Amino acid sequence: MASKDAQNQRRGLPSFLPGAPDPDQNLPASSSNPGNQAWQLSRPLPRSFLPTVSLPPGLEYLSQLDLIIIHQQVELLGMILGTETSNKYEIKNSLGQRIYFAVEESICFNRTFCSTLRSCTLRITDNSGREVITVNRPLRCNSCWCPCYLQELEIQAPPGTIVGYVAQKWDPFLPKFTIQNANKEDILKIVGPCATCGCFGDVNFEVKTINEKLTIGKISKYWSGFVNDVFTNADNFGIHVPADLDVTVKAAMIGACFLFDFMFFEHSLAGL
Repeated sequence: MASKDAQNQRRGLPSFLPGAPDPDQNLPASSSNPGNQAWQLSRPLPRSFLPTVSLPPGLEYLSQLDLIIIHQQVELLGMILGTETSNKYEIKNSLGQRIYFAVEESICFNRTFCSTLRSCTLRITDNSGREVITVNRPLRCNSCWCPCYLQELEIQAPPGTIVGYVAQKWDPFLPKFTIQNANKEDILKIVGPCATCGCFGDVNFEVKTINEKLTIGKISKYWSGFVNDVFTNADNFGIHVPADLDVTVKAAMIGACFLFDFMFFEHSLAGL
């Protein structure tokens, strides 16, 4: 097997995304060899998707996670007054342990008059209070009728060092986004459903390769019950990705969750 892999590398055969089955390996794995399961890669991972040798400070928490849970905190003041307050999020691992805390920074004028389109900065800190990720969101359009100046996020990790972007792509039917590296080169694509209302069920955004032929994960907005969905802004998200995905790409997906919350799931009691 080792010699075969070496031959494949010398021939320049393509590698595939971490966590996804090799399309050439369609035969079922032998039950006598538990280490040869279908989900394991038999070829080297693409370097652009492997964890970086030197991780950005604070992102080591993400290096082995294949599930990231994001829980928006309930703002009682917003519930009572029907006003828009700064969002706060807890970011947890699959065991429910908090690894980060995110706080929105925005001015009252933007929250009141620009509502969910508002420009803002989300600062993500670890449990020691150190800021490890900064997400910048400028004021942009959000309409299927407007193909220009669409939504975009800038991801910094650590603060001051740009590691990626989340950019909306125009599509008349489906919400589509791309995750880009620091040079604004497309890495992955995120495709949402036609209807994002999430009535009595989860809403899933599939994470795909650029050609949309292979799905490697998903971002889910979990349905939290009728009362929660109608009377509060508290949303719960889950990011399902391969554990060996680059931590900067995982950081960009956390930013994508915030963007989806603003665009599709945030509402105010003032509008009821």
